[in-house]
Amino acid sequence: MTITAHYRNVPANARNLSVALGNFDGVHAGHRAVIEAARTAVPGVGLGVATFEPPPRAYFRPDDPPFRLYRPMQRNMKLAALGAEAIYELPFNADMAAMTDESFAREVLFSGLGVRHVSVGFDFRFGRGRMGDANRLASLGRAIGFGVTIVEKIESLGTKASSTAIREALIAGEPERARDILGHDWVIDGVVEHGEKRGRTIGFPTANLHLGELLHPRHGVYAVRVRIDSQGEWLDGVANFGRTPTTGLRDPLLEAFIFDFEGDLYGRHIEVALAHYLRPELAFDQIDDMIVQMNNDVADAKTRLAQSALA
Repeated sequence: MTITAHYRNVPANARNLSVALGNFDGVHAGHRAVIEAARTAVPGVGLGVATFEPPPRAYFRPDDPPFRLYRPMQRNMKLAALGAEAIYELPFNADMAAMTDESFAREVLFSGLGVRHVSVGFDFRFGRGRMGDANRLASLGRAIGFGVTIVEKIESLGTKASSTAIREALIAGEPERARDILGHDWVIDGVVEHGEKRGRTIGFPTANLHLGELLHPRHGVYAVRVRIDSQGEWLDGVANFGRTPTTGLRDPLLEAFIFDFEGDLYGRHIEVALAHYLRPELAFDQIDDMIVQMNNDVADAKTRLAQSALA
């Protein structure tokens, strides 16, 4: 798989492909339909996926709270698993924001990427001030020399499959609803950091992650599954995301306790799949009270995880 962070001087093996175009944050059912449409559009032609980096929302609204569902590396791994031979991380900057819809189609898609075909969702917008829509892209494609497929709305549980709906579910503390829209559990990934190391003193050592630019889900305690170094089995656990009001305020942190695990995880890459929301964060007057609640959380998480499979 080739990853290209520009649209000029694209390698020959990343040209003349059928390209799925969009944001692809989450790679949900709607995104997968756009990718499948590109994959099957022209027999014998390879599959490319073009997205924007940073996302346009981050460019136009830099002060928004974190909203990404996946870091670029994890998103790209999911795109590769769907058969992408090339991924184009188109630089969304002042120059691209100022392009007309026709300039984008000619300079970026046709001349830059050398596309044979492009597929987009029905609600795709592009060009300065979002001037162009999917039908306009189809018209430009006919004039310039590439085909266009427009994928109609994909619904999940009666709701349009969208990254917005997934974010709303996670912020509400409903990872199961997010899973239904995504088609898989929402997974947070990162490198384990040193924390306050208080958990190990009370029998609950945790692997700690700062989410950074990733969406911040509802604060509280979750039943989770954890995978280490992107390989091997998923391990059951329980995690808290938030500021831990009992021990002091700090930046929100994900603290995952893995059941029956021994080993040093500092500096290692882990993935944490949010399976079930158990409860909000609580403040305790005594550490002993917190330990009792944490034991209850472990029992609750084990029960909930035993009743559900990793999606």
